[in-house]
Amino acid sequence: ECERLRQTVILFLHEKSIHGAAGLQLEPAMQLLIAAQACILILNLDVEYYAGWVEVIVYPDEFVPKAEYVDEDGIVHTDLAPRAGEAWLQGPVILSWADVAPRAEGDGVNVVIHEFAHKLDMLNGDANGFPPLQAGMSRRDWAAAFEAAYGDFCRRVDGDEETEIDPYAAESPAEFFAVMSEAFFEIPQVVQREYPAVYAQLVLFYKQDPAQRLSV
Repeated sequence: ECERLRQTVILFLHEKSIHGAAGLQLEPAMQLLIAAQACILILNLDVEYYAGWVEVIVYPDEFVPKAEYVDEDGIVHTDLAPRAGEAWLQGPVILSWADVAPRAEGDGVNVVIHEFAHKLDMLNGDANGFPPLQAGMSRRDWAAAFEAAYGDFCRRVDGDEETEIDPYAAESPAEFFAVMSEAFFEIPQVVQREYPAVYAQLVLFYKQDPAQRLSV
């Protein structure tokens, strides 16, 4: 697996431009860290899963994109909330280096995995938590597993229950998929214990079993 990851990272770095913004100078080790984390998701897939876009833009810290949205009354609002990461449909991945840099293990959070999971979700259009599945996977089984887990997780968050999985997963089905992907790779035993059906679907989707890897 280590050699396969190394080869995938080499291809990724050849095809993508990872560069700093707002004065951040990226050293090769920083680019390598981002590439390695991005390639964990496609370790047993193919680098072509990240085709169709080129840039990874890295800010020193959280950034504030000028994003506009229209509410149900037709009023346009500007979202100025700071972000640790963002993925654009057919566009760049944007990251905060402060959130990429090595952090405490076991918190289930990985902004690189999160944003690149969105990229996989966007392979069939806007992110909605339903990426194109692998051959042989069942859309019905995926939907049943994720819809039940998402509903349960939202109820837990709404009830102020403490969870080992990032509460941000309750924001939308797209964020649920991205956060569960983070947890799948970072704290797989938690996902396997709390949402075994989701874990089983992610094993099929990513063609990996991180919990088994950690148990060896």
